[in-house]
Amino acid sequence: MNNVIIKPTLTIRQYQNLTPYADRFQEMKNLTEQRDENTPDQLWILQHPNVLTQGQAGKPEHILIPTDIPVVQSDRGGQVTWHGPGQMVIYFMFDLNRLKWNVRTLVSFAEKLMIDLLNKYAIKAYAKPDAPGVYVDERKIGSLGFKIRRGRSYHGLALNIDCDLTGFQTINPCGYAGLEMVRLSDLVQDYPTFEQLASDVVEYFNNTDYFSDVEVTSA
Repeated sequence: MNNVIIKPTLTIRQYQNLTPYADRFQEMKNLTEQRDENTPDQLWILQHPNVLTQGQAGKPEHILIPTDIPVVQSDRGGQVTWHGPGQMVIYFMFDLNRLKWNVRTLVSFAEKLMIDLLNKYAIKAYAKPDAPGVYVDERKIGSLGFKIRRGRSYHGLALNIDCDLTGFQTINPCGYAGLEMVRLSDLVQDYPTFEQLASDVVEYFNNTDYFSDVEVTSA
């Protein structure tokens, strides 16, 4: 008898307003702790208020200029980064065992998602094997960092749309001194809104072959 592969379902949650990082961080951890092999995967598309997040390997010296931007210690991989309005954040609560993915598969998928989204707007972006994320002409436009617990992922990626880059200028982004950040709004005049890009992401997942059904909800 041939083994029948049952594809998981995916719930995509779109947040309509800015949502606090600490709240979503705790919710992600709770979901990952409580889920079992039958729990549907989730993808959250959102924006945070101004916040700096330190990854597990984060070093205090990478925060160059103290400001009133709150700093939250996270358990994702990587160093310090900034989140805020005008930046799309996507969190992946995926069962990697069920998808038969490893960490490299997840990272490559997230990078390709950003590259394909940008390509739709005639922006040629690329990933680097030695520096996770997505770049345009050596400037970083998309960052990522994940946590894997018992074969299940949380955290995800951040793509700069039309955010204020001041927050990045107070840190060594992702631990790289002098790394220049860039936004879609710097690269194309008629750049897509957050809402349009969120719609593009939903379409992208509807066209993948990894999930049997994609349900979209609002929060």
